Amino acid sequence: MNVRLAINALASKHSLTKADTAQLVQWAELESPPTNLANTLPRGLALLGASLLGFGLICFLAANWDLLGRFGQFTLLQSVFLGLCLGAVLSTTARVPLTLLALLMIGGMFAYFGQSYQTGADTWTLFALWGGLGLLLCVGVRSDVLWTPWALIVNTGIALWIQAHAGHSWRIQPTDIQVYVLGWCAALALTALMNPIRPMLPGVGRWAFRAAVILSGVLIFTTALGTLLDYQDELMLYWLALGLLSAAVIALGSSHMFDIFGLSMLSLALNILLIVGIGRALFVDSYSNFEWKFLLLSVISAALLAATVKTILYLARKYSSVKAQA
Repeated sequence: MNVRLAINALASKHSLTKADTAQLVQWAELESPPTNLANTLPRGLALLGASLLGFGLICFLAANWDLLGRFGQFTLLQSVFLGLCLGAVLSTTARVPLTLLALLMIGGMFAYFGQSYQTGADTWTLFALWGGLGLLLCVGVRSDVLWTPWALIVNTGIALWIQAHAGHSWRIQPTDIQVYVLGWCAALALTALMNPIRPMLPGVGRWAFRAAVILSGVLIFTTALGTLLDYQDELMLYWLALGLLSAAVIALGSSHMFDIFGLSMLSLALNILLIVGIGRALFVDSYSNFEWKFLLLSVISAALLAATVKTILYLARKYSSVKAQA
């Protein structure tokens, strides 16, 4: 809930004076320090300290890497991982930052393994293993700090799986439609699991859900845009992407799932796809009357953008005022 927007809505509804509005701001303690600053600041500093410690450790290992043999390098990486897990078990205060470092360390070990032993396995399998092992850490700690990078890891694995099964090429062919649809379904299923309204994973919060929404939206958007720009006759993925993004925008615009961050990003992606699709329809066959077609496309683009912004602002004010009255 945005308290400032709620106050502005109340002031507009009841025609309050500036003095009365200022009194509401004072009662809401908007100018005072956040009430949970004493809890969030130490956690934030702990996360920052863990990140700096991890960066320093990486620099130390990089500077002395050649002095260790392969056995010593693997032993060192695994010892650091086990040390981080042990520290997370023993220290309640530092559990989240230490587990975050352990999650990142899993990726580092897999990266080193892939460089040391050329197994011939696709890259997506390493991300799948990384996500599977990291899931145990995320479920154990139950923090949004871990679920957010975990969503990035899993979505990266899905994108690499699509690339591997589409002939190791990002060029979209009609024969690969099934691969892209399966990848989209996997990304959407992950997003549904991270829904904070009805969480199916313990500890999932708003930022992990936003990360999943944005990453799945980018995956769908880039594929549909590539279909248009490649001037293919088969536009099934484009129309499917429009339908999925429209459904997601409607869901995020509802009262119980409203999220202005995800709604804005997906609305922007939907606008771009619509504008590019209209532009393709206007210019794909002929460039005659170019100036008039370009003017028409500009007017449509401006109207779509204005309508989108107006709708999002209207929904934000509406739900803020409803929550304030409740």
